[in-house]
Amino acid sequence: MNAPTFMQQEIAGIPDAVATFLDRSAAAIARAGRRLRDKDPALIATVARGSSDHAANYLKYAAELSAGIPVASLGPSIASIFGARLKLDRAACIAISQSGKSPDIVKMAETAREGGALTVALTNTADSPLAAASDEVIDILAGAERSVAATKTFVNSVVAGLALLAECIEDDGLRSALAALPGQLEAARNCDWSALCEATDGHESLFILGRGPSLAIAGEAALKFKETSSVHAEAYSSAEVMHGPVSIVGGGFPVLALAARDAAEHSIVGAADELTAKGASVFVTSDAAATARQLPFTATGHTLTDPLALIVSFYAFIEAFARRRGLDPDHPTHLRKVTETR
Repeated sequence: MNAPTFMQQEIAGIPDAVATFLDRSAAAIARAGRRLRDKDPALIATVARGSSDHAANYLKYAAELSAGIPVASLGPSIASIFGARLKLDRAACIAISQSGKSPDIVKMAETAREGGALTVALTNTADSPLAAASDEVIDILAGAERSVAATKTFVNSVVAGLALLAECIEDDGLRSALAALPGQLEAARNCDWSALCEATDGHESLFILGRGPSLAIAGEAALKFKETSSVHAEAYSSAEVMHGPVSIVGGGFPVLALAARDAAEHSIVGAADELTAKGASVFVTSDAAATARQLPFTATGHTLTDPLALIVSFYAFIEAFARRRGLDPDHPTHLRKVTETR
């Protein structure tokens, strides 16, 4: 029997990593949440790249839906390449980076702080340059991650952002939902999505659909298809896919529709069934689909944590899918663990 990959081990460690963060981060979350509440920002800006940017996109929907605060992503090159200054005195800035070392992310965080923003770093490296450039630092406490493809650092970054948000708006329902997550993510890891492997055999491209927070999850899933399996995957809103991309859908074209238990579920399921009618091979994480094939899922009972269970199920799938294709998910082509861009 082959030894488990680092990626497989790290996916298995996600529930414990989340539990560790929730157990040890209370003081940092309380302090940063209080400062964010006192700031009362008219805008939250995010700074991130790669999987961290998908975590930021998840938090965009979470903040807009629960706190009514608009969220915008800042392109790091605005500071690092173009040297622009931004007026952010009524804003908060959340910078997300597992290493905290990329010069462009650090520079954008410094520029946001100089522009008047309250800056909060979510990082797996508490003594990093990003931490030094920020007003508040939340160590996501995911532990060492040896696989190049991020998994537990992505999940812990989202959990850290949700915990910060829950503290800021004093949301006991979200706090309780986060406390219940470790056990739910363990159940999600054991959901069997192997049927999706057969549907993608012979195809080098697919769509992944979501809407709201699950669109951020779709983006992360699409990245992992490319990183670990050399498959071209594109993430679309279940509404946007019908405005042009649907034209390339032919017989057997694979589609993964990531529906959470939230207000967008009906929209995603509708798109899944419609694409099935056009001949696509569609899989959806919902029991409400009429014709699309249903994948098992773990419901968390809260709209802002439910999509996280989907990505854990997906991670378990994509690690096995990469090995099925004869690839090493720990060492994707042309990639390394820390990418430093300027």
